[in-house]
Amino acid sequence: MEVCIHSSIKEKIQHFKIGIIHYKHIFVGASPQMLKGRLRLFQESIFFDLETKSPSAIEGVAEWRKVFKELGTDPSKYRPSAEALFRRIQKQTYLPYINSAVDLNNFFSLQYEVPIGIYDCGFLQGDIEITIGKEEDYYKALNERSISLKNKIISLDQAGPFGSPYVDSQRAPVTEKTTEAIQIIYLRPSLSTEQAEKLTKSLKDMFLQLHGGEAVFFVKG
Repeated sequence: MEVCIHSSIKEKIQHFKIGIIHYKHIFVGASPQMLKGRLRLFQESIFFDLETKSPSAIEGVAEWRKVFKELGTDPSKYRPSAEALFRRIQKQTYLPYINSAVDLNNFFSLQYEVPIGIYDCGFLQGDIEITIGKEEDYYKALNERSISLKNKIISLDQAGPFGSPYVDSQRAPVTEKTTEAIQIIYLRPSLSTEQAEKLTKSLKDMFLQLHGGEAVFFVKG
């Protein structure tokens, strides 16, 4: 499975980069108590931090709001998914437990302050392109809404768009039946290539500790 970034993004976001991790032979189940407890404590800590500052002031969130704005998307109306997580926590609406992969993915997104998507490869077709959505691009999102993808970054395979750092579609969710998955980390543009590779490898290693299996990773940008 190849992943490429369309030139339309590179033309507008000079240092745009993503981390890609391709997992095989993983075991996804209910989140262990250790992960549930750690995620809960982390959210409580974030809640207290957000009493004195806005989620939009968080460094990673601020960078991704700038990316959205430069691509023609109003970040106050269409927020990066990481910011949406922080705003839920600010309202003390803590994240529900889904499964070990999704819960850990949310933990990583909060920890690194960036959007991260994880997808079941069994529902994807062919190579993946990261590009900018057009007028005709839509999908039904995880929040049950039909989402216009115009001027938004999207992940696209042969069957059409399936993911975005705004909100993902319902087409390729990771479930307890998933054994092969791909994770897309929308890295902060300010990171150097070396920093981006270190972060992506660290995330891969932590994911494999919990889910077993094997993985390869790389950074594009």
